[in-house]
Amino acid sequence: MPGRIEQAWFLRHSHPMSQHPDAPSATPVPPVARCEPLSTTQLGRTRTDSYAWMKDENWQQVLRDPSVLREDIATHLKAENAYAEAVLAGMEPLRETLLQEMIGRIPPAESSVPVPDGPWEYSVRFEDGAQHPLRVRSPRGGGAEQVLLDADALAKQHDYYALSQTDHSPDHRYFVYAEDVQGSEVYRIQVEDLETGTLCAEPVPSTTGSFAISPDSQWLFWIYRDDNGRPSKIYRRRLTGGEDVLVFDETDPGFFLSIGVSASRKWIVIERGDHDTNETLLIPASDPTALPVVAAPLVRGERYSLTHWNDRFIILTNAGGAVDFQFMQTPDTATGRENWTPFVPYREGHYLLGASASRGHLAWAERRDGNIHILVVPEGTQGDVRAQAKAIGMDEAAYDLTMLGTLEYDAPILRYIYQSPTNPAHWYDYDMASGERTLRKIREVPSGHDASRYETRRLFSTSPDGAQVPITVLMRKGQVLDGSAPLLLYGYGSYGIAMDADFSTTVFSLVDRGWIHAIAHVRGGSEKGWNWFLDGRGTKKPNTFIDFIACARHLVSEGYGSAGRIVAQGGSAGGLLMGAITNMAPELFAGIAAQVPFVDMLNTMSDVSLPLTPPEWPEWGNPLEDPAAYDLIASYSPYDNIAAKAYPPVLAMGGLSDPRVTYWEPAKWIAKLREVTSGGPFLCRINMEAGHGGSSGRFKRLEEVALVQAFAIWAINRA
Repeated sequence: MPGRIEQAWFLRHSHPMSQHPDAPSATPVPPVARCEPLSTTQLGRTRTDSYAWMKDENWQQVLRDPSVLREDIATHLKAENAYAEAVLAGMEPLRETLLQEMIGRIPPAESSVPVPDGPWEYSVRFEDGAQHPLRVRSPRGGGAEQVLLDADALAKQHDYYALSQTDHSPDHRYFVYAEDVQGSEVYRIQVEDLETGTLCAEPVPSTTGSFAISPDSQWLFWIYRDDNGRPSKIYRRRLTGGEDVLVFDETDPGFFLSIGVSASRKWIVIERGDHDTNETLLIPASDPTALPVVAAPLVRGERYSLTHWNDRFIILTNAGGAVDFQFMQTPDTATGRENWTPFVPYREGHYLLGASASRGHLAWAERRDGNIHILVVPEGTQGDVRAQAKAIGMDEAAYDLTMLGTLEYDAPILRYIYQSPTNPAHWYDYDMASGERTLRKIREVPSGHDASRYETRRLFSTSPDGAQVPITVLMRKGQVLDGSAPLLLYGYGSYGIAMDADFSTTVFSLVDRGWIHAIAHVRGGSEKGWNWFLDGRGTKKPNTFIDFIACARHLVSEGYGSAGRIVAQGGSAGGLLMGAITNMAPELFAGIAAQVPFVDMLNTMSDVSLPLTPPEWPEWGNPLEDPAAYDLIASYSPYDNIAAKAYPPVLAMGGLSDPRVTYWEPAKWIAKLREVTSGGPFLCRINMEAGHGGSSGRFKRLEEVALVQAFAIWAINRA
């Protein structure tokens, strides 16, 4: 429901041993990892890994209980952490200054815009100085607030604490939340009876953190996470406890699962699929114990998703060669493909992102020329739907619109967020019937923010094959472009995820110190449509790396930076990008900040026990069965392509309980960099109490951001 989406956005944005030259103490000595060469032969090809021992053979248990990590591995990781701290010790005062600046840009107390539902308004609120929020509700029209969940109090009982989904039952009696106390993304689900203030039953263990509550407020549906960390089954039980009943068993280890309820509250919706293909199953809300029925059978290479709108489904699909997707429609009583008819036909360059329905209107978001637009049509629209739609857009060169969705199905109010690199988030309620727009909230920056002091630019770099790669630049107004400014260049470029031109309170600590901050919108994302993604995945993955290097060189040629004075930053699959560009063009960079970096690709994509390996084969290729995929991955896998030449300093950060990019990837990468290359130093920092997302808590997570920025400044100072 829209309320959950808005609250998730609000929480996500309430916050990505030689010392400094002036430090008086002696140069620390890095830990030396022991070499134990292990050879693997695969498809007639042999590779040798000297640091495979860093992977604990009981890694599944480590994810759930980090204290069981093998002693020799724990000792090595702690030595790496101590070395990284010693190298950057001279930056500690600046690091603390950066942290306090970032904290100063976050309101000590803050509330989300309330989401109405029946007699209540639900919201998320941070009390003064709290790391974690309260979930609260108030009577609609005024009255005393009721606290539904105090996450800050719960977090004080654990070294790590994070919430995934939270929701209330449609009858407003029960509050359900999914909590992770290891950082491993293995969540347990709790159900609280709001009338008694007590938990209804034993928690639901081993879940992905995703769940749905049936519209009759009787049943809880959830996704089970198996021992390999994969979503493999969907169960239901009564909200008040009782027998767990299997609803759906996923037999394809490469498929993800999701579950939700349509905004109309007429359907419980299950989606299964991977990056290329998906299928939707439906359970009528009037009969929540019924078996799920396939809406339209799976067709390999085709994707579709359903938005229920009164008596029909609006279908977002790439069927029929609609690379940037189209909208079709079908009666909700006849969902097979043979009944689909056009609604908003495919138009190249108009990348459709999703739809949201109320009884009287349908809204959708689409990306054009790198920016997002929202369009709205009333029920009953016939003919050329796009031509009749009301459009919501902005005038800035680079901005982001987030469509949160309709607030209540029977009301015409659509909520969205506008922001840009220079302008903080603005929450708007848009009356789809009258066209009236109401500003509900502007993200406060307590320490002050004057947008007129900064400038955003959208540049385009030409990649070697002629592709025009967008770059978003944030800098101080009047910045001299003579190459003297230090430059931080950020990139991601995978899974079709766009790096939108958002407002970030943290980057101003660098920009206010004369830095230029740039985002390279490389292929592999979807900033220029779905083809932009397809041109940076699978056999075309090297385009991602080539684009990033081309962006760096274009920025140098235009005076936004200079070779050897650029710090590159990326995380997760963006960490793969960091590893690849470090191998390919180390001379361009003063430093590389790689957070939870996916750098040991060949080994990871050959290990079927790891959570994401089978689901990731459509993205990268399967090196277990396809020799061409093996050879391609081997040609760019950062760990396998480290060369005996000078490399810039590298900071690699990981999380011990990370199920996506396991801790041993950055640890092995840094060990091999020290063994093979010159230059550096090479730093590895493993958070021993967190996973893929780093530390929890809105202030605590800023410590890692401040560390990255301090490293960037340190790297530029020594360049």
